[in-house]
Amino acid sequence: MLERAFDSWLVPLLGFFLLPWTTLAYTLMWSVGTNQVRGFEWFIVGVAFLFDLGSLAQGRRERRG
Repeated sequence: MLERAFDSWLVPLLGFFLLPWTTLAYTLMWSVGTNQVRGFEWFIVGVAFLFDLGSLAQGRRERRG
């Protein structure tokens, strides 16, 4: 699925390590629809991005304290 949703292998590789939920949500929304991400599908990708940001923030808090 990742191979079909992205043009190169570098973007999903980096995305999988830096923003895994966003990458997976984009891939899922791309494959569920018309091989594009449009409308409400972008909302799902945005929610996944917020999960990634929350995860990064939680990791930073854990390292500090």
